[in-house]
Amino acid sequence: MKSAMSPAQIRSAERTLTAGTWAITFGAVLYSVLTVTPLMAGHTPPGWKWTAPILPIVVDAAVVIVVRMDATLARLNGDGGRWPVVLRWMTGLMTVLLNVGLSALDRDAVGVAVHAVAPLLLIVTAETSLAYRRAIGAALSAREAGERAERQQREEQAEARRQQERADRIARFEAAERAERERREHEARMGREQREHDASMAREEREETARREAAAREEQERREAAERAEQARREHERRERERREREARIEADRREREAAEQARAALLSAGPAAQRLPEEQAREVAAAAAASGLSQRAAVEMTGWSAGWIAARYKEHNAGARPALHAVHATTSQEQAS
Repeated sequence: MKSAMSPAQIRSAERTLTAGTWAITFGAVLYSVLTVTPLMAGHTPPGWKWTAPILPIVVDAAVVIVVRMDATLARLNGDGGRWPVVLRWMTGLMTVLLNVGLSALDRDAVGVAVHAVAPLLLIVTAETSLAYRRAIGAALSAREAGERAERQQREEQAEARRQQERADRIARFEAAERAERERREHEARMGREQREHDASMAREEREETARREAAAREEQERREAAERAEQARREHERRERERREREARIEADRREREAAEQARAALLSAGPAAQRLPEEQAREVAAAAAASGLSQRAAVEMTGWSAGWIAARYKEHNAGARPALHAVHATTSQEQAS
C-alpha cells in the first residue's frame, strides 16, 4: 500500500519538526542561562562572580549536542545505545534543578513551578522529536521496501507474460501445422468443429471471468463496510472517553477551588488576634486575606504584625497570583476548545 503523503510532504514535516525543536531548544537554553546565572552568582566566592554564566552554558551546550546528535542518528535509523539516553536525561534533570534552585531556596512553590516549565518542555520535546524522527524513518524504509517489492512483482509479471506469449506462439504454430494436416484430410469438417469449439471456450471463459470479478467486488465491499463500522465504533469510544476525562478534570478543579475557599474562610474566621501570631501562621492568614480581597488593615488586626510586613506579604501574593491566573485562563481555554 502506498503512503498517503508524498516525499515532499514528508520532508516538509521533517523541516517543521526540526525548526520547532531548535526553536524550543534555544528558547529554553536562553531562559536557563538568564535564570541560573543569579543562582550561581549568589554561590560564587567574591571576585569570581564573572564565572556565574559558565555552568549554565556548559549544561545547555550538552543539551544542544544531545538534540543535534539524536536528530542525526534518527535520520540514519541508528541507535547510540544507553549512554545518549543517560546524557539526555542527566542534562535535562540538571537543567530542571538549576532553574528551580533559586526559587526552591526561597521556598517559592510558584517560582519552582514557573521555572520548571522551560526545562521540562525541553526534555519532553527532545524525547518526542526523537520518537517522531524514528517513526518517520521507519515509515520511509517501509515505503521504499514496498516500492521495491512492487517493482519486483511487476518485473516478474512482465517476464511471465513474455513466457506465456512465447508459449502461445509455439502453441499456435503447432496448431497451425496440425490444422493444415487436418485441413488437407478433412478441411470442411474439421474447420467447422474448430470454430465451434473456439467460440464455446471463449464464451465459458468470459462467463467464468465475470463470475470471479463479481465475487471479488462483493468481498471487497463487505470488507470496506466492516472497516467503516469498526472505525465509527472506535471514534465514538474515543470521544466518549475524552468527554469523561474532561468532566473529571472540571469536577476536580471545582473541588480544589471549594477546598481552597473553605481553608481561607477557616483562617479568616478567627477574628482579630490577641497577640502577634507565629510567622508561618501569619503568612497563611495574610495570603488568605489577600486572596479574599480584605484590606491590609484587617490583615494587620488578624495577625498582630506590622503594616509594612503585611504590605510585603500582599505584594508577594499579588506577584504570584498573576502567573497562576494566566495558567488557569489558558487551561480553561484549552478545555473549551476541546
